Amino acid sequence: MPAYVVVEIAIQDPQTYERYKALAPPTIALYGGRYLVRGGATEVLEGSWNPPRLAILEFATAERARAWWNSPEYAPAKAMRQASTQTDMILVEGVLAQP
Repeated sequence: MPAYVVVEIAIQDPQTYERYKALAPPTIALYGGRYLVRGGATEVLEGSWNPPRLAILEFATAERARAWWNSPEYAPAKAMRQASTQTDMILVEGVLAQP
């Protein structure tokens, strides 16, 4: 079952975050993940949630997403992100498409 990592990011150190953006994608791909959304304009359609930056990653399973997040390959990039942003991140299990 697919799983999605949804990330709300407020950038506090743009220079460090730019380095993070170069390091993270290869680690995501290594665990079979891919970006569905990476930045881009957002528009509030309902409610008050207005993230300054949003990313959505897709993995084949929640286990693969957790393996990436806990991986030694991602650790240096994760530390960089944590030092340069305020981040809220959730893991959401998807549903299989119905035929």
